[in-house]
Amino acid sequence: MNKTIRRASVFTLLLVFALLVRATWVQFYDGQALANSEDNRRTKISQYANPLGDIIVGGKAVTGSTKTGESSDLKYKRTYTDGSLYSAVTGFTSQVYGATQLEGIYQGVLDGTDVELKTPADALTGKNADPGDVLTTIDPGVQKAAYSALGDKKGAAVAIDPKSGRILGMVSTPSFDPSKISGSGDSDAAAWKKLSKDEDSPTTNRALKQALPPGSTFKLVVAAAALENGLYSSVDEKTDSPNPYKLPGTTTYLKNENASAPCENATIRTALQYSCNNVFGKIAADLGKDKVRATAEKFGFNDAKTDVPVRAAESYYPSKMDSAQTALSGIGQFDVTATPMQIAMVSATIANGGEQASPHMVSQVTDSDGDAVKSFKDGDNTRVISKSTASQLQSAMETVVSKGTATVAQMDGATVGGKTGTAQHGENNSQTPYAWFTSYAKDDSSGKEVAVAVLVEQSSTARSEVSGSGLAGPVAKSMMEAALKD
Repeated sequence: MNKTIRRASVFTLLLVFALLVRATWVQFYDGQALANSEDNRRTKISQYANPLGDIIVGGKAVTGSTKTGESSDLKYKRTYTDGSLYSAVTGFTSQVYGATQLEGIYQGVLDGTDVELKTPADALTGKNADPGDVLTTIDPGVQKAAYSALGDKKGAAVAIDPKSGRILGMVSTPSFDPSKISGSGDSDAAAWKKLSKDEDSPTTNRALKQALPPGSTFKLVVAAAALENGLYSSVDEKTDSPNPYKLPGTTTYLKNENASAPCENATIRTALQYSCNNVFGKIAADLGKDKVRATAEKFGFNDAKTDVPVRAAESYYPSKMDSAQTALSGIGQFDVTATPMQIAMVSATIANGGEQASPHMVSQVTDSDGDAVKSFKDGDNTRVISKSTASQLQSAMETVVSKGTATVAQMDGATVGGKTGTAQHGENNSQTPYAWFTSYAKDDSSGKEVAVAVLVEQSSTARSEVSGSGLAGPVAKSMMEAALKD
């Protein structure tokens, strides 16, 4: 063999070796990425080749699957029972537009790709496991009460069991029917286009994903900070609070909505009862931003990783403020924001003696045989404020309901504590204010408990009539009544 032939042979062998290396790389390293690519039609075909598993509420499936017809290579598409009622819980699964919320988080369980195969033969044939189910903590009665009471208002509502952390209800309005966008047809595309152009963003879960100024509901956090830091020893100790209160370093006075309310040097109990801005503005300025922020963070503010298991937007308490801005933060204004979930957690923590049970809306994920793949335990408590502080705040919140701004929440046979809030909206409060209401209720005979938060962003009510008590209060009461029913 001459030199030229040897060189050609070696070069050819090198080319073959390079080809084998590349083929191995594509098969074993790039293969999974290609298989999982959104552009891989085979993945979609496999995902929708069989009915999906279900999301369960109150022991019944609120999702389903139906055949798409012979014209599509995607055999099944998602269906929803009372889709608009439960969309803030389920999210959606669409053959075109992906998946959100529980549908997205547990997609692998619901389509069988993330469930352990039953036999070795299944693994050899590449067969997907039969799909599993997701069992939620949602109480159908509470969910329906919230959805009905919110009606055509733009807003959100959350209900939590204070002791277990179970989320009993979660509603966001306006809502949408996920069934209308689950397929890949023209009608689905038209429905998606309409949703995308809707300025009210029906697909946004306002209960979890939208943080807005909490207004006077934040006064509960400020009151807790005052007691925890020893600024005042009791909710019945008189405060040093001029009325009106001049914001530090400015010529601006912080006034009260009710000019005749007994807010000058009022106790924390009276200040919550009448929602005295001067008292809580002065308390926040006296404590300083660091102490208020530390207490707020114990309740869950400034936590960017609150998962229930859907990740909630961060509720925010600023770190950079001057004294005047700190005073405004004390009434839930300036740059303070909170989700309804976060405000419900504040009331739930107070109701639970100062311990915060980890909030969750999934109790169990199961395989096709009903065996638990993953369980979420109740409780998992964290001490936020002392038992003494919580007890005093409970007493004050119950005064707010018995003879303060939250009398709308009174319920026969139950102990109820609450706090109203009206937050400014827009530059110089030029837009319709946000109406808030947060409360807890305990059945005097059964001991059942619930904590709620309601936010109404917009309604048909005249601006002058917007209030937490008038708009959000009735929604909260409906939810509490439903939660305490046998």
